[in-house]
Amino acid sequence: MQMTDPGLAEVLAEVKRIDLQTRRLVTGVMAGGYLSVFRGSGIEFDSVREYEDGDDPRAVDWNVTARVGRPFVKTYVDERELTVLFVLDLSASMNGGFGFWSARQVAARVLACLAFSAVRNGDKAGLVAFSDGVDAYVAPRKGTSHALRIVRDALALPAASAETDMAPALERVARGMRRHAVVFLLSDFLADGWQRALTVCGRRHDVVAVRLLTPELALPPRGLVRVADPETGTARVIDTSSGRVRARYLERVAAWHRRTERDLRRAQVDCMDVRVPAARDPEAIARPILEFFRMREMRGMKR
Repeated sequence: MQMTDPGLAEVLAEVKRIDLQTRRLVTGVMAGGYLSVFRGSGIEFDSVREYEDGDDPRAVDWNVTARVGRPFVKTYVDERELTVLFVLDLSASMNGGFGFWSARQVAARVLACLAFSAVRNGDKAGLVAFSDGVDAYVAPRKGTSHALRIVRDALALPAASAETDMAPALERVARGMRRHAVVFLLSDFLADGWQRALTVCGRRHDVVAVRLLTPELALPPRGLVRVADPETGTARVIDTSSGRVRARYLERVAAWHRRTERDLRRAQVDCMDVRVPAARDPEAIARPILEFFRMREMRGMKR
């Protein structure tokens, strides 16, 4: 079928670019990082063998032992397969801005690196997209074509609302995912009201908060600047050449950083900060992911 929708054609071209860019990373510098950081949780039955001196008596398979007349024990292997779920913010604040890409485009690239790493290692990947509620759900599956579908949706899914409410999506994950999963929550975290839901979700799953930091969090250029809240549409003009205005701006940004980091610590979830580059930066996506992998590896070595 010939595609005539220029919006769809543009999205598919972007998916292809992301696929080519991230495939090199996944097969190169990230190849071992994902596998070493995200191991399967729990064990599963493998086989039985004859009892040997030093074996744990609790591992004896009494059915086989009674049938054969000699003691046999059960053996187990690490459960390798993981379920990786991406919880993606589609709200209006994730679009636009002063970056080379929007926060949503950066989130899609981070998602692509992690999704392709997951399917390369035989894991399942799924997607929950939200604005002020759950906008879309893609069930976890294996395979490269499925990962590409998730990347496409991350770029193209329409938001049901301009506003943000993380709680319904986190509650959906906490309730609906019966098996332990690795959950990446990708958002700019400019909303509030998510703290309790994230804490509950973090108790059931391995949650990683991927915080998209846009250039707007730095000092704006001096002069009269018209700014608008993308979620409410409220607009005003501010004089960024004023020392008082600039100081107040930095204070509010610093307070937001402190509050968000405090809430993430209380929820006992890890945080991966990803800066949205103001100009083209080939390392903008790989650098924070690799730093996160190294942090998790070092923490595991200290245990």
